[in-house]
Amino acid sequence: MISILSQRVLIGAAVLTVNVFVSASVFAQKDEAVPLNAKVLELNRVGKFSEAIPIAQRTLAIRQKALGSGHPNVAESLNNLALVYNNQGRHADAEPLYRRALMVWEKALGPNHPNIATVLNNMGELYQVQGRYGEAEPLYKRALAIREKALGAEHREVANSLNNLALVYSAQARYADAESHHNRALAIREKALGPEHREVAQSLNNLARVYNNQGRHADAEPLYKRALAIREKALGPDHRDVAQSLHNLGLLYGSQRRYADAEQVYQRALTIREKVLGRDHPNVAQTLNNLANVYRRQGRYAGAESSYRRSLAIREKTPGGDHPIIAESLMGLGSLYVDQGHYAEAEPLYQRSLAIREEGLGRDHPDVATSLSSLAGLYEDQGRYAEAESLFQRALVIREKAFGPDHLVAAQSLFSLAVLYQARQSRYAEAEQLYQRSLAIREKVLGREHRVVAMLLTNLANLYRNQGRYTAFAKSTRRRRAGAATTRLAKHHQFLSWHAGRTCRDWRGSPATALDT
Repeated sequence: MISILSQRVLIGAAVLTVNVFVSASVFAQKDEAVPLNAKVLELNRVGKFSEAIPIAQRTLAIRQKALGSGHPNVAESLNNLALVYNNQGRHADAEPLYRRALMVWEKALGPNHPNIATVLNNMGELYQVQGRYGEAEPLYKRALAIREKALGAEHREVANSLNNLALVYSAQARYADAESHHNRALAIREKALGPEHREVAQSLNNLARVYNNQGRHADAEPLYKRALAIREKALGPDHRDVAQSLHNLGLLYGSQRRYADAEQVYQRALTIREKVLGRDHPNVAQTLNNLANVYRRQGRYAGAESSYRRSLAIREKTPGGDHPIIAESLMGLGSLYVDQGHYAEAEPLYQRSLAIREEGLGRDHPDVATSLSSLAGLYEDQGRYAEAESLFQRALVIREKAFGPDHLVAAQSLFSLAVLYQARQSRYAEAEQLYQRSLAIREKVLGREHRVVAMLLTNLANLYRNQGRYTAFAKSTRRRRAGAATTRLAKHHQFLSWHAGRTCRDWRGSPATALDT
């Protein structure tokens, strides 16, 4: 039995093809299914999921009729159809197919066959996309154990499992665990494949994301640049993977407020993707969305609106009007209108984003919390404080359930509620408690000198001053001034200074997203 694995974007879910000997009586049916399966793989690769689904369904039907429901090739077709459903955002349709594929393979091949690791990996990816990290982690761990036992501790498929497990840890802000797993995956790939292999570039990219998420920009940038250099040398300057590395650099530069640099790499990525993938490909929409974020942060509202709208049009056309990815473009466009004070235009966009995510991802998905937070911020800006409080509280519950009470996104929700209580309702005792909880989380995860910690200390200082607690005010102010990161923040955002008595707010809007191929 020969299995061929093709890694999926970033998180490494795989499409598995299995070739087995069958009797002459079913040869014609098998022969018909093989090119159909190849067509499914190609359509899935280029993002044409709606076209792939009926062909995948036909392949499955042919094999079930010819081979019986318990045959390994049937499990292959179940796996591939589930993967296409998952890519289309049809998670409820994908999950039972993965489970059937797992049952067939376990019965036919045993519980420790490498093919079992493949479907476990894909199920883990399904749960990860839905924010079900607690369910994804044990599947990835089992896949890792199977591969280490069957293939050896330094096999490239072991590196793939390490990569996927690290991504779950990163999503949970377990950065030390994520870093160690990515470093081990990188070492395996460099040894097995050489320092300039494409999979080495993937590990470099993912490790850089861990650093970037922690604000360790100086550590992230050389890894992103090395990944870009590998891909340019191996694939040429106009390959889709080169565009992805450029995209990742754009994310880094945006987080550093190096907007001119971000715009330059996004524009090059956009040119490559339009040329290679076509103007209406989902990856083009991704770049347009992130480019729009850069324009918005620079106050270039016309350019931002044009890019958001084009991104939205592509996404609505490609996977269908209810796909969760559409919510990202709606969120960006809504945030643009909020920045300009156009609340009436923003509200229906935020509400539609929320409805799409609740329907497609479930009411307790972390992305639902993001939509709730943005809509709550809109209500806060309009003085609709009771509505804002209810949504902020719901977002906090979702985030604590999904990530745990000590995650950075939980800290963000605590911060948002504290701002509401302090600046809008003078509920100082409640605000202080939430600020202190948020501060403890952020100092633990990011360090005492991170700019976000400085922003929180600014608000806490204002809270103390508003209450006439000048000793506490002075202490908080000294802490804020202590770090170099605080100084950089004050220079960049003077309007947020405690001198003006203003309250800092977390940025609310559509976060840029990175995918790796």
